[in-house]
Amino acid sequence: MTTRDTRAAGLAAFAGLIADTTRAACLLALLDGRAWTAGELARRAGVAPSTLSEHLGKLVAGGLLAEERQGRHRYVRLADARTAQLLEDLAAQVTPRAPGRPGGLRESSAGSAMARGRTCYDHLAGRLGIAVTDAFGELGLLDREGGFALTGAGLAWFGATGIPLDRTGRRPLARACLDWTERRPHLAGTAGAALCRHALDAGWCVRIGSERAVKVTADGERALAELLGIAPGSLR
Repeated sequence: MTTRDTRAAGLAAFAGLIADTTRAACLLALLDGRAWTAGELARRAGVAPSTLSEHLGKLVAGGLLAEERQGRHRYVRLADARTAQLLEDLAAQVTPRAPGRPGGLRESSAGSAMARGRTCYDHLAGRLGIAVTDAFGELGLLDREGGFALTGAGLAWFGATGIPLDRTGRRPLARACLDWTERRPHLAGTAGAALCRHALDAGWCVRIGSERAVKVTADGERALAELLGIAPGSLR
């Protein structure tokens, strides 16, 4: 088999893995960056645990999920940040620009919360993520014209804020991730992950509901206004 044939076979195999509604629902749920049990994912996907187990086996074997066991519990998570980036980019491409009316008040509320603020694997997204990214650009902390890179001032900002940046790995320090609700790039990479982790640990944001949605707290509004000049009203 030629290199071209090998690549084509690999692409076809990948497409087959995500070309199933149940498996796609699991992958999207795991974009919150956490590890889920098979039972939690089965309830989320609306299928029996036995059915879900077969799907998870395919995703683990295909390299999209990593499996962890803790006692009697089996946890799965996305394999790595590159997998999350690929899934988020694909979701952004296929999500309609003008979605139809939600099916009910609960769905509408959940959709509004996700659009307002959420985690995209391990960084902030939605209007919150865009507000942070815009603030970084306006303050000269992020160079969006030269390839989405932290400036010297940006590196200093993380140091002064007490947010450590792990620069030892191969992951880019900063990269653009297309936001599927805002249709604009938000900050991802090591810097985006560090900021999101700090926002959750410091209580600037809290997770709400069973989705990836997050809500900015009163402490978070004050911190983001002081550190980035983000108007509190824009985060609600």
